Amino acid sequence: MPEPGAPPEITLVANDIRAEGGMERQLTVLVGGLLDAGHKVTVIAWTCELPPHPNLRRLRVPGPSRPYALGYPLFLLLASALVTLRGRGEVHSTGAIVLNRTAVCTVHFCHHAPGASAVPRASRPTAAHRANAWVVRRLNLLAERWCYRPGRATRLVGVSGGIARELGEHFPRMRERIAVIPNGVDTAHFSPAPRPAPEPGEALRVLFVGGDWERKGLPILIAALAACPGAELDVVGAGDVEGHRRLARRHGVEARVHFRGTAADTAPAYRAADVFALPTAYESFSLVTYEAAASGLPLLATRVNGIEDLLRDGVNGWFVERSATDVAARLRTLRADPARRREMGAAARRDSLGFSWRRVVEAYRALYTEIEEERWTTRA
Repeated sequence: MPEPGAPPEITLVANDIRAEGGMERQLTVLVGGLLDAGHKVTVIAWTCELPPHPNLRRLRVPGPSRPYALGYPLFLLLASALVTLRGRGEVHSTGAIVLNRTAVCTVHFCHHAPGASAVPRASRPTAAHRANAWVVRRLNLLAERWCYRPGRATRLVGVSGGIARELGEHFPRMRERIAVIPNGVDTAHFSPAPRPAPEPGEALRVLFVGGDWERKGLPILIAALAACPGAELDVVGAGDVEGHRRLARRHGVEARVHFRGTAADTAPAYRAADVFALPTAYESFSLVTYEAAASGLPLLATRVNGIEDLLRDGVNGWFVERSATDVAARLRTLRADPARRREMGAAARRDSLGFSWRRVVEAYRALYTEIEEERWTTRA
């Protein structure tokens, strides 16, 4: 063990560490922050796109990542072996992906939660893809039962208050060992654009960002558009464009729904919008909602994990039901009242500042120190 006060060495286990994706981005920022603070970090992963650093050691887990029904158990076994043979210091895993005892296990998604069943896991609607998703879900449930218990994890960290509640409900023996460290948002990159006063009759630009369009409520937004003349919808992300274009045609709003495709940088899309809408069925954190808030947009979203930690009803947006009628009513209010739009957007921006990446790194460093101090006390 290092001397008290020295930055603890960390072995971080993750599937992938890269700039794209909410969990992957969080890991990229966390490792970078730990290295900047003087920690030595060993990364065990399939892929790691971090730049070289004198305090960074990268250990690649061999084997395929797809199909995940094969890749997941192989990763579980091989990563566990690497932790045993070459891991150093405190072990920090991202979910139930190693069999070893961990100091910290960050949970981005609780597979035991009832709402998790609303998340489509099959990437395509074929029998083979559905079978793969069925096997992966059963493996995830088994792995969570093994990993999320006192004999395996010193702390579980939920990335939102909702995930922490789900963990406490389904793993009651860990309730006293659960912490909440929300993901962060880059409030410098995602920032408001100067907004001139709207012209009379100007369209209200509504923004939707994400995949899994059915779960996240894109059909609801398209239907809501039919009850909100003067609103236009920009869709950023990958999905069934033709199917949703047909749906827009049936509602008579095809000309007002714009499919923008995926974007490496979504900041320009937020800056061009007037309001962000996400009537989703289930989330674990919803990074896009935080990016929208940092960009100064009023929020229309369902009361789900992560979003409920940010959205203040009637202040920086509104909680909405998964109902086209409810969403349309809020859109009409915002279109008719530009001043309220600006007030809500400014409040959203202010509230997003409490979720900086710097705070994420500091929170994990404090947790590592707390765990090490507990061990020193026990040894003494």
